Amino acid sequence: MRSVLTAKLLGEVGEVGEVGEVGEVGEVGEVGEVGEVGDVGRFATKAQFASYTGTAPIEASSGQVVRHRLSRAGNRQLNHALHLMAICQISHDTAGRVYYQRKQAEGKSSKEALRCLKRRLSDVVYQRLVADQRRAHTPAA
Repeated sequence: MRSVLTAKLLGEVGEVGEVGEVGEVGEVGEVGEVGEVGDVGRFATKAQFASYTGTAPIEASSGQVVRHRLSRAGNRQLNHALHLMAICQISHDTAGRVYYQRKQAEGKSSKEALRCLKRRLSDVVYQRLVADQRRAHTPAA
């Protein structure tokens, strides 16, 4: 399953026009996330979806330094798919790369900026899955 999902993601990420602020996440719904997520309606918010995918940040602060790290919990296959999307976004001239570079300019390390991008991609995927579900349940006119 992982190799099929990876191959499809690498083949399709970046072929679709912009979606949301980050854009170009590819045909995510058809690639395998729908099978992993099931009914997206069970997630009331994008934060709950991010927690399920393991992209919700966990505070790892010490003293005056406030830091966040990625959760090691959640669905690892979805997290891996989001990681691949983030890496593809960074390696090509996309809105995701601009977002990543902006986070680095704000003083975040490369890992912190990648975490932010993965969370943003998780939000875009959630919005797209919700829109697809609404479209599927809307009767044709």
